[in-house]
Amino acid sequence: MADDATLPLRVLFCCGVTQNFFDLPRDEIGTIWQAYGAMLKALESMDGVRVLGIMDDDRLAVGSSAQAPWTFYIMADVADLDTVAAVCNLYRTTPVGPYNLWRYGKIEARVGRALRVPEAT
Repeated sequence: MADDATLPLRVLFCCGVTQNFFDLPRDEIGTIWQAYGAMLKALESMDGVRVLGIMDDDRLAVGSSAQAPWTFYIMADVADLDTVAAVCNLYRTTPVGPYNLWRYGKIEARVGRALRVPEAT
């Protein structure tokens, strides 16, 4: 078993769509989706990031995520905290027309480690 200090960080990126997205006219929403697509492609191509999966709960939760603040989740193994911060920063740097993605969404990271059950002795 590897020493925990050498294992990657297990990170749950919690992503929410804000009311600004829902306030847009229908014909402008596609621009936001394209920005989310660009952000996800950038995330998946970052050195030190291995995406394990993305879950979207939009089928059973519709509208702005104000009460349960997250809309989709990205589980990834990430090399270090600087890389975790760089992923979060994609919301600040991904362009959407004259704005950036953080106008329409938000992100927080939960950082831990992969759960490993010790072998029975």
